[in-house]
Amino acid sequence: MAVFTEVSLADAQALVDRLGLGPVTALRGIASGIENTNYFVTTERGEWVLTLFERLTHAQLPFYLHLMKHLAGRGIPVPDPQADATGEILHTVCGKPAALVDRLSGGHQLAPSVWHCRQVGQMLARMHLAGRDYPRHQPNLRGLDWWIETVPVVVPHMDESARQLIEDELAFQRHLADTAGYQALPRGPVHADLFRDNVMFDGLPGHEKLTGFFDFYFAGVDTWLFDLAVCLNDWCIDLPTGRLDEDRASAMVAAYDAECPLSADELRLLPAMMRAGALRFWTSRLWDFHLPREASMLKPHDPTHFERVLRERVANPWHWMRG
Repeated sequence: MAVFTEVSLADAQALVDRLGLGPVTALRGIASGIENTNYFVTTERGEWVLTLFERLTHAQLPFYLHLMKHLAGRGIPVPDPQADATGEILHTVCGKPAALVDRLSGGHQLAPSVWHCRQVGQMLARMHLAGRDYPRHQPNLRGLDWWIETVPVVVPHMDESARQLIEDELAFQRHLADTAGYQALPRGPVHADLFRDNVMFDGLPGHEKLTGFFDFYFAGVDTWLFDLAVCLNDWCIDLPTGRLDEDRASAMVAAYDAECPLSADELRLLPAMMRAGALRFWTSRLWDFHLPREASMLKPHDPTHFERVLRERVANPWHWMRG
């Protein structure tokens, strides 16, 4: 969510006029993130987030936007794309595909407790179940095929130890994807990027309630277990070391399991999927760090963080058992 494309007040107002949301009273660029251009937009009708898509095309975007509409209609707290008079939710601003969604209340929990992790696990399961009848299909564009394509591009920038680790892990994941157990895992639309900064909470300290998931622009059809593993690798670790906090992890998985019971194959493959989640984000951060795009306010993430996470997941695989 950096600013790659500068949006003027007049540009924003032209879109808001088409949506019938009243005069724009404030427009502010959002610095976090690295994929799209994002602005907070305030109008007389409320608070909104304007996104201009820098990589995704008009042809790809209906999957994401209609998924959010689908989930919102089934009671999952996600941003709701705003439609014009014809019902269209995909717009164009400054020549780029764009969307305007309502802004969720609350703030991030960057130091989550068991309480927060339990709520994320519960809502993630409900989101997966709510998406079972979503009719559109698009693969996870940052899945295995993308890792196979991208790892050779980034390895020339890596030292020998890191290169060996990433190539070994890619080989492991390619083998895993061919196994019957992996192929039998439940699948459907997944968020695939549900980090601490993509979830909102509101309420009194220590008693905050989850108010929503957002930033669905890495979503795609993949295993539900991969989505859970991505969450575990961010919400349930010690950030400086990548080590798993078993209390938080157990709370998240138990809450998920209570809503959407995990199969024997899912329980068996959870450690491998946590490795897959670490590989995915290590690869993308290496790519963004070594092959950056120019953008106002762009701050690439440190790729070594997920190298540490992957080393931890390989050295200390975690197996969750029902209590």
